[in-house]
Amino acid sequence: MSQPPGHGHSHAHLHGHVLSSGMLTANEKQNAAFQLTLAMIAVGLLILGIGWRWVSGDETGIGQLLFASASIIVAVPVLRSGWHSLRHPSLHGITDQLIALAMLAAWATGDLLTAALLPIIMIFGHVLEERSVIGSKEAMDALARLTRSHARLFNTDGQIEEVDNATLKPGDQVEVRAGDRVPADGRILAGRASLDTAPITGESVPVEVGAGTEVFGGSINLDGLLRIEVTRIGEQSTLGKVIALMQRAERSKPPITRLLERYANQYLALVLMIAVVAWFVTYDDQIMLAVLVAACPCALVLSAPATAIAGIAVAARHGILIRSSAFLEELADLTSVVIDKTGTLTYGKLRLQEIRSAGNVDQSDILALAASLGAASSHPVSQALVSLAPHDTFRSLKNLRELQGLGVVADTAEGEAALGRPELFERLRIELPAVPVHDGPIAGVSLGGRFAAWLLLSDTMKPEAAAAMAGLRDLGLNRQLLLTGDRQSVAMALAEKIGMTDLIAEALPEDKLRWVSREIKSGYRPMVVGDGINDSLALKAGVVGVAMGAGGSDIALASADIILIGSDLRRLGTCVRLSRRCRDTLKGNVVIGLGWTLAIVVLAAFGLLGATGALVAAILHNVSTLLVLGNAGRLMRYDELLPPVTPAEPTVSKTAPMLDFG
Repeated sequence: MSQPPGHGHSHAHLHGHVLSSGMLTANEKQNAAFQLTLAMIAVGLLILGIGWRWVSGDETGIGQLLFASASIIVAVPVLRSGWHSLRHPSLHGITDQLIALAMLAAWATGDLLTAALLPIIMIFGHVLEERSVIGSKEAMDALARLTRSHARLFNTDGQIEEVDNATLKPGDQVEVRAGDRVPADGRILAGRASLDTAPITGESVPVEVGAGTEVFGGSINLDGLLRIEVTRIGEQSTLGKVIALMQRAERSKPPITRLLERYANQYLALVLMIAVVAWFVTYDDQIMLAVLVAACPCALVLSAPATAIAGIAVAARHGILIRSSAFLEELADLTSVVIDKTGTLTYGKLRLQEIRSAGNVDQSDILALAASLGAASSHPVSQALVSLAPHDTFRSLKNLRELQGLGVVADTAEGEAALGRPELFERLRIELPAVPVHDGPIAGVSLGGRFAAWLLLSDTMKPEAAAAMAGLRDLGLNRQLLLTGDRQSVAMALAEKIGMTDLIAEALPEDKLRWVSREIKSGYRPMVVGDGINDSLALKAGVVGVAMGAGGSDIALASADIILIGSDLRRLGTCVRLSRRCRDTLKGNVVIGLGWTLAIVVLAAFGLLGATGALVAAILHNVSTLLVLGNAGRLMRYDELLPPVTPAEPTVSKTAPMLDFG
């Protein structure tokens, strides 16, 4: 695992340095290459020594000298690692110390061949481990490569020049052509295209984007031409946060690893006692050396981090960022869900749900008029109406005036036009039909002194919401609480659609925190899901907090333990299923690591590994380590394809057609 805080990787650990960080640093690569080079030189000397013995017969002096030279060469990384582990104790340090002790014991007994072969076998075994870090290093490298690309920057003269995307800054405008990678997070100013966002969100279906759409750096433009204004770069970009979170998660220690580290010193003392007892009983140096080597707990030590790294890498591939492997374990034991409404179960943006015409009026004219008037106001309802019609259909408005809290009035070629609340039309003395009963904002439109239509708006439920919550119930999370600051009637209507029976409406941030705490006191282990600033306290209080990454606030993202980049609620079920798969894999790895180590120690202590017991123990030790890595590697094949979701049909008025702009 990772080294103690404050200590870098300036020295070469024989074991474990790869798993302590997702990507090898340049210094670590040099150390690994240095160890391998020493091992290759030592192997050459051993071959020469064995050949000399075979040729010279009884003349063994030169052969012994060659063996001694080989053992001294490989002793450099072994003794360095052993000395470092004494100064900075860790689980991996036990292996370093035992190998160093075994080598020193082999020197003391004059077994120079074993003194050279032991570290050589261990070094080659660790090289194999590095090559088998289950694809997470490759995944991290691939993500890192996405952060570096060329960008077509509009310079001050309006000309395009190619630059490294690392030189971009917020406010720059870039051109992204078909086949190009979006160089940084930004907002589309012009153009339409299909983007492949799979490297960032895990979403396999291309996303259609246009003017005003926020896009992620690292996405691939499949077609079309885009002009994008850069909004976030480097570590502040979505992709930068992905990499930072993966690196932080891989450096974290799973709870089982911390438990093992607590008893590391006792384990080392027990091994030394067994080795000493075995030697006093048998006076066989090979048995003592075999016990020291067999007791190296590499497989057991790697069981947790190897599984955690595999799980974190697979989660990232599915657009799920997990801050720590501890939360990956917590997911498996959740018993309830506490979920926000706006921006989580819904899109968090007002959309036109229904038009109720007051007469025989063309709906396209109503939409064009409403959009024209809405463009003149900053009110959220007005802004939601702006996108209802193309700009080239907007009406020409004169003498435009906004009546605070009521709406917008303007003059047109067909008379006075108005958009706003029912009170606005009462002030204008326009005859109104009955105001519809609706759990959302309502805006009326009039033209030439005659009322034209009611526009009913609402926050649209995400199409996958019902399927996502049903999937969590199938996983045993039957306790589901809708916790929202919205009105009771709105919350009840949404809860009914998605099959939830428990809800708390009109909740303030402190209310949300109190309800989550009450869940925990009642014996539940809640997953808290939200996206807004008012969810941050609740996200922190839950056993696991999940933030919707695509539209979530920075505070919510900082408070969450898990982030869904693509904000697809069905990934909540993926989190739980992957966590349970990781837990099963971890159990298997612990059985392999513990059982194999105990078996080898017993065989070594009773002298059942033969005359070269120490070498056999070293080989068997590496086999167990590779078994653990291979078992964890099976997780990398986990790939959950989410079923398509058909959006639920909203209720349509019998007196007018419904236009859904979702």
